[in-house]
Amino acid sequence: MIIAHLSDLHLDDGPRAEDRVAAVMAWLGGLARPIDAVVVTGDIADHGAASEYARAAELLKHPAPVLVCPGNHDVRAAFRTGLLGLPASDAPVDVAHEVGGVLFAMCDSTIPGRGAGFLADETIDWLDGVLAGGDGPAVVAFHHPPVEVGVPLVDAIRQSGEQRLARVLLRHPRVVALLAGHVHTGASTTFAGVPLRIAPGVVSQSLLPAEPGADRGWDEGGPLDYERPPSLLLHVVHDDGRVTSHHRTVSC
Repeated sequence: MIIAHLSDLHLDDGPRAEDRVAAVMAWLGGLARPIDAVVVTGDIADHGAASEYARAAELLKHPAPVLVCPGNHDVRAAFRTGLLGLPASDAPVDVAHEVGGVLFAMCDSTIPGRGAGFLADETIDWLDGVLAGGDGPAVVAFHHPPVEVGVPLVDAIRQSGEQRLARVLLRHPRVVALLAGHVHTGASTTFAGVPLRIAPGVVSQSLLPAEPGADRGWDEGGPLDYERPPSLLLHVVHDDGRVTSHHRTVSC
């Protein structure tokens, strides 16, 4: 199985973000071997407006299933109606899909009105129950990584309460990978013994403290690089349960 992993599109009704998303989707459409799923780990809209989700629904069309979860810039009610075709609700957006024998648990790690992340108790219970429903490989996705990754801007608003997630993962060794976004840079680490893959931002790339420009104030654009091309990850899920991740940039 090959999974295309995108994050942080920040569609804002403007041409720049739309052009970058369109370029990534066109690149995926031109691959010689079709991918099996597209996973988008949040911040799909920049302001959570209905018009932003309507445009996202158009841009993210693909022959493979497109699986989404919200980020801190998303708004739950508009996300549900605009991307999932569900009734508006302010409850966590937790959705499970099975693709090619792999379970994808798309979790809502958002706290409405805040930048930081947290898996609500109902999401933790839902995830535990979904993973208990089989023994095939599973991928768990959310926006906020549950560990620090060395980018101060997002480490300050990462997912907290992660011990509860760790306990669920230890009960369900079927989970082969965790997918996240939020950091705006491609990164790879582990959490609770499970590979954690963080997708780069489509809209921009964050800078590590050692990189030139990382000390810029927000009036100067902040510690973000808007000149680098949009990027994504391609994850290969092998028959033995290993996950190999490849970083790709796309001309725009």
